[in-house]
Amino acid sequence: MQKILSALRRAVTEYNLIEDGDKIAVGLSGGKDSLCMLAALKRFQAFSDRKFDLCAIAVDMTNGENDYGKIKEFCKNIDVELTILPSNIFEVVFEIRKEKNPCSLCANLRRGILNSAAKAADCNKVALGHHKDDLIETFVLSLFFEGRLSTFQPKSYLSRVDLTVIRPLIYCDEQEIEKCSKDLPVLVNTCKADKHTQREKAKQILAQLNRDYPDCKEKIFNAIIHSERYNLFEKIQK
Repeated sequence: MQKILSALRRAVTEYNLIEDGDKIAVGLSGGKDSLCMLAALKRFQAFSDRKFDLCAIAVDMTNGENDYGKIKEFCKNIDVELTILPSNIFEVVFEIRKEKNPCSLCANLRRGILNSAAKAADCNKVALGHHKDDLIETFVLSLFFEGRLSTFQPKSYLSRVDLTVIRPLIYCDEQEIEKCSKDLPVLVNTCKADKHTQREKAKQILAQLNRDYPDCKEKIFNAIIHSERYNLFEKIQK
């Protein structure tokens, strides 16, 4: 956990992710990333000079079929209020809409519910568990499958809902998160599309590139976060 905390603290400091008086809703999917983030944020809260409040919000996409018993116990033990919101997202995505590439719609529906719940809880920020590997994979996914140079930001303001989205694990390696998640109550992923998505293909592309060119992922990451290294075409003003 020490490496996770160090990386989280770096992200908070460099991007000013957390400020005095914040109330942060942690988007708790039940996966390793969000649970590790919640545990790390709770520890960071104990020693940080930034005074902020935490709560956790879980959007149950199975409409009540998931068993959150161990997660409820975990949140109680670390003194974090947990709200679980049943939803029929899986039914909408897979049975009603029958999406061939379901991830985008699923994410939009989930975040819409999460953001509304965060506002209702008087939160001004939402924390998502995206980590370093997610950032790189999103870049590769956008490049290979959309023809765009794009990825997510460590901090984004959503003017439509007046919320700031933060990603405190932006400097954390997935391997470190996996190590720290062994003692956490991780939910089994019941998504029908798991391991069969474009993101999974992007992960495979990166794995192959990294085998052929060691440190390739690290170089891509550094290219993304250091804007002074960009050297792309600019629009010519006529």
